[in-house]
Formats: sequence, structure tokens, C-alpha cells
Amino acid sequence: MDHKRKIMMCLTLAAVFSPVFGKEDWKATVVKNIEALVGSCVVLPCTFTHPGTQLSNSRLRGIWHRKDNWNEIFYHEDNTKIQDSFKGRTKLLGHLDDDNCTLEIVDVKDHDNGPFCFRIELVKKDDNKPTSDKFSFVEECAEIKMLHDPRKPKFGPLKSAVEGKPYTVTCSIRHTCSSHWPEITWNRGSKDDIIEVHKDINGGIWETESILVFIPEEKDDHTDLTCTAKFHGGKSSSTAFMLNVKRTENYNHIIIPVVAVAATAVIFGLVCVLMVKKYKKRIQELQSQDGSMWNRMSRLSRRLRSGASGPARPDQRRSIWSRFSRRPQRNEFNQSPNNATSCSGQTASKPRCPSPKSQPKSFNYKKDIDDNDA
Repeated sequence: MDHKRKIMMCLTLAAVFSPVFGKEDWKATVVKNIEALVGSCVVLPCTFTHPGTQLSNSRLRGIWHRKDNWNEIFYHEDNTKIQDSFKGRTKLLGHLDDDNCTLEIVDVKDHDNGPFCFRIELVKKDDNKPTSDKFSFVEECAEIKMLHDPRKPKFGPLKSAVEGKPYTVTCSIRHTCSSHWPEITWNRGSKDDIIEVHKDINGGIWETESILVFIPEEKDDHTDLTCTAKFHGGKSSSTAFMLNVKRTENYNHIIIPVVAVAATAVIFGLVCVLMVKKYKKRIQELQSQDGSMWNRMSRLSRRLRSGASGPARPDQRRSIWSRFSRRPQRNEFNQSPNNATSCSGQTASKPRCPSPKSQPKSFNYKKDIDDNDA
């Protein structure tokens, strides 16, 4: 009876522990295709599963090797077993006890194209002799596509910038080196103006996003805003766009010219009013002068009419004679061939016309002419 119980117990234990060492129960998930920038780094995501409970890290050993040659090792905890061209350039980023077998490769070379396959070894002690079970996942291997030039960063949706209002612009770059984030810088702003975000896209592809917030000014209009991504290893790439800054929505550009035109019109109107007043006053003065002159002419004409009806006083005769003597007259009294004795005053040798004082003027003009002819 005791013998049968022992047999049953052994069979039960064998049934429980046999899946742990069964190759078909171990699985790994590795990214199959990934890009890598030559001279930079690349991270190959890898996870695995196993039956049973969690295993301690001391019992697990992770190895990366070439698919067609298991002895060509890219990573091993024993550095002496690693191929010379990969020594110092590979390491496990994950912890095996967390079922993470992620591999990092730095200073990527042109020949680092793989395929890279993962193998895990389960170490156990039996009679003080270490033994191990090895599980290689050659169906899940990673191949790397080499990039010699870095990709350019991209801007997010660009919006219009308004002077004096906060403006947000986003620049992002995708990469495959999550252990060394690309450094994104701007040609303006400070670190306090920048927010950085890292996103896991999928399949080992990550996106580093830089968000810049600043307040644009008038001087920023038609200037280049540049975003530069610097990758691990020293390579970099840049993207730029021209920033257009709109003025703040106000009516100063309308009000100021209108006020200036209105002020000019008012000043011009005042000047016109003052000039009109001044010339009106002058016209009134001229009109008053013309009226007084007309009055004087009227009085003069009345005097002349009154003088024709009766003898004029000597002073009136002199005044009338002096007015008429200034006017040019034809010489009807003494005509000679050379007009030497003309009273018009055109010849220097002519005698002066007789004055009314030396020869009394007769009121009988025709009689005087007849006497002279005789």
C-alpha cells in the first residue's frame, strides 16, 4: 500500500513539474523588423513566457545569437563568449525574472543587420553539478534595416500666431532608441518654455515630442522657427518654417489715421474761417472807401454843374483848370509845322502855357478864337 502511494505521488509530481522543462511551453515575442540609425543605437523589444511560477533571476540566463549559427553570440553574460565585433556594444535592458529580454545595441554598424535570436537557459543544480535546459526561439528573430541619414523632425498642426497671445507649436521625431532619447532644441525660447513627452508607438518605435509655448511679438513676424533633433551618437537633423504673426485685433490702425485727417480738416477749416473774416473786413473797408470816393465825385460833379450856370470863384477856376491842364489836348490855337509852341509839353523848347492869372479867361470861347485869328 505504501509502495502504491509512493508511485502515485511520483506520478503527480512528474505531471506538475514536467511542463516546466517542456520546450513547447516556452514562448518569446521579439520585434521582427526594425530600423536603426547607423552610429546611434537601437533597442530590440523582447518578452518571453514560461509555465509555472515566477523564476528567480539567478536561475535564468539570457543569450542573443545569430539565427543560422548559435555559436555566433551577440550578447552573453560572460563577455568572453561575445563575438569581438559586438563586445562592449550590447546589453540586456530588461530583467529576466520579469520575463523581459530586451536587447540594446549601441554604436550601430552597417553589419549589425542580424537576424538576432533569443535563447534562454534554465540553470539547476543536481548533485552539485550545474546543468541547464536551453530554449531557443529561432522562429522569433529580429532583423534591422540600416539608416545612414536621420529622419527629419515634423511639426504638429500649425496655427496662426497672434501678437501678444500665447502660441503653442509641437515638434516630434520618431526613433528606435528608447534608452537614449533624442534631444530636441529650438532656435528660440528657454527650457522653461519647453515640455517634452515620450510615446511608445509600437514595435520598438518611439516618438519624442517637444512642445514650445511662447508669446510672439511684432519682430517675430516672417522669421524662421527651427526645430533640431540630435540623436545619440552625434547625428542631427532640423526642420524649419516661417512664422507669420498677426497683429492684435484692434482699430488703432484705423482710428489713428481718421483722427489725423479729422484734426487736419478742423485746422484747415479754422484757417479758412479766419481768412474769410479777414477778407470780408478788407472788402468792407474797400467798399466804404469806394463809397466815400463816389460821394466826392458826386460833389465834384455838382460843383461843375453849378459852375456852368454862373461865374466861378477864382479858387474854383484854378482847381478846375489844374485838373483839365493835366489831360493831353489837341493844339487848336496855334498850329505850326514843327509844333514848337504846343501846350502839350512834349517839346523842350516850347513856351509855357499862359496861366489864368496872367490872362483872364473869357466865357465867350468862340469870340476869343476870332480875336486871335484877326
